[in-house]
Amino acid sequence: MTRTTDPNRGRSRLLVPLFPCAVLLLALAACGGGQGAPQGAGGPAKDQAPDAVPVEVARAERRAIAASYTGTAPLEARADAQVVAKTSGVALSVHVEEGQRVRAGQVLVRLDAARAELQAAQSAAQVRKLEANYARAEKLAEQQLVSASDLDQIKYDLANARAANRLANLEVSYASVRAPISGVIAQRSIKPGNFVQINSPILRIVDSDRLEATLNVPERELATMKPGLPVQLQVDALPGRSFAGTVDRVSPVVDAGSGTFRVICAFDNAGLLQPGMFGRIAIDYDQRANALVIPRNALLEDDAKPAVYVVRDGRAVRTTITPGYSEGKWIEVREGLQDGDAVIVAGKSAVREGSPVQVLGAEPEPAPAQAAEEPKQAP
Repeated sequence: MTRTTDPNRGRSRLLVPLFPCAVLLLALAACGGGQGAPQGAGGPAKDQAPDAVPVEVARAERRAIAASYTGTAPLEARADAQVVAKTSGVALSVHVEEGQRVRAGQVLVRLDAARAELQAAQSAAQVRKLEANYARAEKLAEQQLVSASDLDQIKYDLANARAANRLANLEVSYASVRAPISGVIAQRSIKPGNFVQINSPILRIVDSDRLEATLNVPERELATMKPGLPVQLQVDALPGRSFAGTVDRVSPVVDAGSGTFRVICAFDNAGLLQPGMFGRIAIDYDQRANALVIPRNALLEDDAKPAVYVVRDGRAVRTTITPGYSEGKWIEVREGLQDGDAVIVAGKSAVREGSPVQVLGAEPEPAPAQAAEEPKQAP
């Protein structure tokens, strides 16, 4: 019996265990096959640069800025009077209401003056009697029929009667209660028919045309506070409104306990302002017409010297500045910046010295040209 041998049978047995090894070698070659290749010709890419931090900037600019002292104080009426009754009696009529404007000398309340009028009439009659007696006594004295001492006594009685009559007439005038100052009736505590006791307050008048606010200013500002300085006032009750005034008086005495002195600010023709309103006051004591300023929120909030981040060549540069006056949202820069410098106002918390930044809203800068193009790999 003849035995036939297949020449390919043994070869297939050898290829089966070698196939997995070949696949593994091809995978390794694909992962690390470029390790020996030079850079720029299919080698690994360079380390990527850090991403630019998006920021908002503002330009240093020139504008007027004022140095001011700010404080808070309630508004008070310069003239505030309690109207009291100078005599007792029943209120026959009340001629004013709360909120009504009155003038000085205007009759506000009338009291019952019948008793006082009778006393005035009695005293007037006594005066007329003594005047007649004195006239007769003078004629008799010329004839030496009346002694000089009797004539002096009649003269004294006449003067006393005249004084009593003036007092009675004054009591009658007290029945008409008049306004001591011009202003507005702020409070009324009397009604017609009420009995009024002498020296009891029945009305209150405030002059709201001229209001004052008193600030207790630290003694270090004593040299800067002068009468006539302009004042700006804002009150919580009228948001968005500003009222102008002046420094009216400055106390030259510093309180030893608090280390402050009093500055009284006046506001004429106050209009909407009312006594008792709480106001924020700014006194401008110096002004620069052409100061270099930046927004206050550009300042870095740390314990180091005052500094800002300035954008130069697409990077953040920490720059120390010398601040000057501050007014509202602006702060003056005495040294450290120039006109047009871009300072970071938003996003500065994510920025460090030398960090690349992207200014939001600015035109994108062209990418720098590469020294040589990378050769393309053959497919």
